[in-house]
Amino acid sequence: MILDTFKLTDRVALVTGASQGLGEAIAVAFAEAGADVVLASRNLAKLEAVASRITALGRTAVPVQMDVSLRADHDRAVAAALDRWGRIDILVNDAGTNVRVPAEDFREDDWDVILNTNLKGTFFLTQLVGRQMIAQRRGKIINIASLTSITGLPNLAAYTASKGGIASLTRMLAIEWAKHGITVNAICPGYIKTPLTQAVLDSPRGAYIESRVPIGRWGVPDDIAGTAVFLASGASDFMTGQLVVVDGGWMAG
Repeated sequence: MILDTFKLTDRVALVTGASQGLGEAIAVAFAEAGADVVLASRNLAKLEAVASRITALGRTAVPVQMDVSLRADHDRAVAAALDRWGRIDILVNDAGTNVRVPAEDFREDDWDVILNTNLKGTFFLTQLVGRQMIAQRRGKIINIASLTSITGLPNLAAYTASKGGIASLTRMLAIEWAKHGITVNAICPGYIKTPLTQAVLDSPRGAYIESRVPIGRWGVPDDIAGTAVFLASGASDFMTGQLVVVDGGWMAG
């Protein structure tokens, strides 16, 4: 049955940035589809709240405090999955940060924080999980990219650089790891209501963005969750190296 290919029954997922926003929505959706989840984020209290939502669904959630920019934290998050289940079937790289500043005013320390988190941290966690998936001969990797991976938006110099890098890494890893049974894809969300975008939503630009989206509204995290379930499932087994835009039609305009 075709619907069975979308199920994630007894799969093990590691989701970064899982304490809120897109990461939380994706982690809960995975549990609803049948997966157990390692929840990784810097905010342990929020992770424990998300874990409660997942356990209420009858699945297992293991919260792990992790700063994706710190390599030692990667080891701890991966060990949490391997110690409990002995494998990682799905990795979602959602953790990220941003600073909105005109390019001419951008500070070097802000640049380093954003690139170390969004790009460097994502790559080295993916490398660590990828080694496990290579040994397993299977795996699904989902990167959270951005519209800035494919187009220019103002005041986002470092974020744009990091998400452009994520797009390129997605394609490269897809080609390199396909022979190991691993697929690597990325979701490019449009304007989604999350803590990271709240300041824009509350500004005059927020109303302009809403008027510019053909569907006529900002997205919400659950708008991304279904795409993530598809990319994590057997329904997408012949799909790799793709940037999947979920933006209410923004890029079509």
